[in-house]
Amino acid sequence: MTITKGYKALVDEAMAQVRTYDVDAVRARLDDPNLQLVDIRDVRELQAEGAVPGSLHAPRGMLEFWVDPDSPYFKPVFGHADKEYVLFCAGGLRSALAAKTLQDMGMRNVAHIEGGFGAWKKQGGPVETMEQRKAKKPA
Repeated sequence: MTITKGYKALVDEAMAQVRTYDVDAVRARLDDPNLQLVDIRDVRELQAEGAVPGSLHAPRGMLEFWVDPDSPYFKPVFGHADKEYVLFCAGGLRSALAAKTLQDMGMRNVAHIEGGFGAWKKQGGPVETMEQRKAKKPA
């Protein structure tokens, strides 16, 4: 099998087309009600590394289905035109691809975090364990 366009080319294309924020820019907006952080990592990554408080977990494999109002899996949290959805993964590659896919679907209020969760943690961004997150949810 011959690959005619590898992941590096796909990521480079996505990076050239999507809005990218650094960690400091996102941290400065954490109290903005029009910002929704979207963690697209696998649940095992969240369990091992923790999560950004207030972020929404939307696994990469379900993202397009959760965003599309015509999908039986649509999540109303994605139906707000006044919000900006800022995606992140572990290192910023999957989130760039995901943000480009959402743009291809017609979303213009989407971006991603450069360096992903790894950069977030390295730069001192707030992190909570999954146990802490579960304790916050109403019973």
